Amino acid sequence: MSWRRLRILIQHLPPESHTMTALRNQLSDEELAEQADKGEPEKGRWSQLEQLTASVVDATRRVEYVLLCTNIENKAKWPKPPEPVARPGAKAPRAKPKISEAAAEVLLQLINGGAA
Repeated sequence: MSWRRLRILIQHLPPESHTMTALRNQLSDEELAEQADKGEPEKGRWSQLEQLTASVVDATRRVEYVLLCTNIENKAKWPKPPEPVARPGAKAPRAKPKISEAAAEVLLQLINGGAA
């Protein structure tokens, strides 16, 4: 068997295999961050089964959230939307930037036609 053939066989192993798990577990934090930037969660430290389980948890949380929101009359008392389960090798959701008081004032002036 050639080295090329061996490499191809290893690359096409299922993500749950012991070899692929060992390769994923050897990744450094920098390599995991690089894969997160590329958006390759399948190369993270979780198997497909763990990814699917996280998807089920996310779906259950969303259903619970919708159920709570439909049964609470006052919108101010609604709970915050659920955060998805963090997955290795995938980017974390970005936080929405907060606008400063000064920037809000400038924006209000622009909207009202105060700036020329």
